[in-house]
Amino acid sequence: MSTKDPLVVFTPSGRRGRFPVGTPVLQAARSLGVDIDSVCGGRGICGRCQVLVSEGEFSKHGLTSKLEHLSPVGQVERDYCATQALADGRRLSCAAKVQGDVVIDVPPDSQVHKQVVRKEAEAHDVHLDPLIRLHYVEVQQPDMHDPSGDLRRLEDALEFEWRLTDLACDVIVLQQLQKALRAGDWKVTVAVHAGTQIVAVWPGFREHAYGLAVDIGSTTIAAHLCRLSSGEVVASAGLMNPQIRFGEDLMSRVSYVMMNPGGEKEMTAAVREALNTLAAEVAAQAGITPQDILEATFVGNPIMHHLLLGIDPTELGGAPFALATDRAITLWAIEIDFAIHRNARIYVLPCIAGHVGADTAGVLLAERPDLSDQMTLLVDVGTNAEIVLGNNQRLLACSSPTGPAFEGAQISCGQRAAPGAIERVRVNPETLEPRFKVIGSDLWSDEAGFAESIAGSGVTGVCGSGIIEVLAEMYLAGIIRHEGTIDGALAARNPRIQADGRTFSYELVAASPTQPALKIMQNDVRAIQLGKAALYAGVRLLMERLGIDKVDRIRLAGAFGSHIDVKYAMVLGMIPDCKLPNVSSAGNAAGTGARIALLDQGSRTDIEQLVRRVEKIETAVEPRFQEFFVEAMAIPHLSAPFDELRKVVALPERTVVATDASPRSRRASRRDAASAAEPSV
Repeated sequence: MSTKDPLVVFTPSGRRGRFPVGTPVLQAARSLGVDIDSVCGGRGICGRCQVLVSEGEFSKHGLTSKLEHLSPVGQVERDYCATQALADGRRLSCAAKVQGDVVIDVPPDSQVHKQVVRKEAEAHDVHLDPLIRLHYVEVQQPDMHDPSGDLRRLEDALEFEWRLTDLACDVIVLQQLQKALRAGDWKVTVAVHAGTQIVAVWPGFREHAYGLAVDIGSTTIAAHLCRLSSGEVVASAGLMNPQIRFGEDLMSRVSYVMMNPGGEKEMTAAVREALNTLAAEVAAQAGITPQDILEATFVGNPIMHHLLLGIDPTELGGAPFALATDRAITLWAIEIDFAIHRNARIYVLPCIAGHVGADTAGVLLAERPDLSDQMTLLVDVGTNAEIVLGNNQRLLACSSPTGPAFEGAQISCGQRAAPGAIERVRVNPETLEPRFKVIGSDLWSDEAGFAESIAGSGVTGVCGSGIIEVLAEMYLAGIIRHEGTIDGALAARNPRIQADGRTFSYELVAASPTQPALKIMQNDVRAIQLGKAALYAGVRLLMERLGIDKVDRIRLAGAFGSHIDVKYAMVLGMIPDCKLPNVSSAGNAAGTGARIALLDQGSRTDIEQLVRRVEKIETAVEPRFQEFFVEAMAIPHLSAPFDELRKVVALPERTVVATDASPRSRRASRRDAASAAEPSV
């Protein structure tokens, strides 16, 4: 029996395939539709097609990836390096050839369609009371009759002019103090933390101090630079979390650590390097240096939290999902190698439970459901959905394993949000013909000028919001039945419904001479069903624990929640029935919470107390979760009537199919759904 060709897996896209030994990596990438830039046509001249080999054992993909599984560096790459630098570990994908199983990471700068990180700062009223305050003082010069040191005379000036007493000062400040005093002709600006600690001294008058609020998501990292005196966001930036190359979802990253001792150090180094890149970027936007940033706050899920702090996340990979700490943490920037001011302070918001992290604490701080009597549901949608339900009487929280499908991963035509990605879809219920909008164009595909408006990007795939809309529209048009199957009988009405082996697909975009067709496959529908069922089941579990059958208000947080149409989310059954005007986006609420903690010192006490009130529910050990999950596999749900949704949307009548013919066949269908859910959970 012949040996299988090597398996090549590309991250962050997750696309994979087997190729003969000797296949150039760029050729393999192009055959899979992986987004790699190349201007010189694979001649090794432009250097835009650089990739990295991710080394280690990847149990998720069933392979061990090594550097030597690519061909050795050859003359093409040596010639390139003779004139231009090639970063350590990088290869030119046009020159490197496949020799064995390998995981290839495509860095953001090598992608044609760069990631659009859509986590902008949200408008939010914040009580302004920062921990860092600036104080301008004139210091008495030394003379032969007064032997006191420069620090003592600085402290005397601060007490005389600002009534600040008993200030602490460490050696980092002392190392710069005398130069600052003399350069400023004894007039200096002093940064004081919490009224107790001198953290920086600059010559002359300085008007502004800056802080950074950071949301470390498993997919993207967003940073907002704030002027502490006014609360104004002066710069924002985001980038892909480089840890994606170790695994798309959180459990894959924990698995990588388990299978590759020391892997947590690699991921910690990767995220810290990304943070330094972001700090430099926002500082440049604002016309300052990273060393002008005096404070930072961080939110992130528990695994991102632990990896940022250099803590092995292995314990979070299995029950009882123990955190190293659930408390808020204050530390020095240099302790996490953060290249901002050497004396800057870092505040990391508290975690709530093993799968409900500091990002959820940030959402709580931004939304404050504890201050209302309305039963409020907060959902932060990502590779894991973190869910909070409650009001001023009681708050419950859980995490649900939705997987990366909502962000375009594990979808045959899926991609992350980037120019050329379909983000809006409508399907005519009469003709079954689609029309759509793509990122980068304001026109619908059936409007004049659309082709010209996308000439630069083309139509490259479907991002998360587009996936939700096209499936919901297909359901409303009758193309998808309530149990999730694509109705092949409609092929007679429209050739877009096409046979695909034993199942059917829906052609959203026809093939062109330069691009294959974009189709919604049956497996794509199933991937979304698994994710939305896990989300709904988590919500239903909390509702049962609170003894309620409806919620008053729903807020969808996160970059994904910011861009989906809430109506379509409800049509698919991602969220429970609710009056649609009461369902809205909370934007990047986790990042907003980080900003609040940065700008209002009192909010830190508030959130530290609030998270202690939250009751944690662990879905992994709740027997009812699986039952709720199976019921939620149907669209929108097996039994929930969705009466509020029916007031504004004409839901199709359910079609009787074989799996619903008898109680016995219904049980079999449920077993199939439960079995299909296991990899996600």
